[in-house]
Amino acid sequence: MMTKLIQKKKAGFTLIELMIVVAIIGILAAIAIPAFIGYVRRSKTSEASGNLNSLFKSAVTYFEQERTGQGLTAATSTNCTVAQTAGFDPATPNAGKQRFVGTEASFVALGFSIADPVYYGYGIPLARTATCANATNTPVYTFQALGDLDGDTTRSTFEMGVGGNENNTLYHAPGFYIVNEIE
Repeated sequence: MMTKLIQKKKAGFTLIELMIVVAIIGILAAIAIPAFIGYVRRSKTSEASGNLNSLFKSAVTYFEQERTGQGLTAATSTNCTVAQTAGFDPATPNAGKQRFVGTEASFVALGFSIADPVYYGYGIPLARTATCANATNTPVYTFQALGDLDGDTTRSTFEMGVGGNENNTLYHAPGFYIVNEIE
């Protein structure tokens, strides 16, 4: 009997085929990575709006429980000073998260704290008016979040204007004042 020798063809990719696949992956990565970085930065900015809304809710609770009928004053009844997050200077470039230390009198009075590390520093400077007057329908506070998301010294700023009406009820502007949202 005669046996037939069958020669099998080896299967595989050629060098040209592999180079084409690598080139396609490189092109897709060049398109996808900048878009991904933009999405990551945008997700970091959601922290600021969420925490400013929480700060406003803390202020509403504070005034409803303790200051009803006493007029709209600063976050504490004795001063109108700026409250900044302790130990966190948003002017210093740092793309990483840091712990929120809200030991200032305004944060303590409002019962405002953040358990998780944050990208932004938070403050309660006075609104554009220069006094702590009890005038109705005028801005009294500006709740502020300042951050440097990528460490390039360009800060992103979120501000929420807060005021009071004739019933001593706090309200806030319908949107945020935003500068350099994703830097």
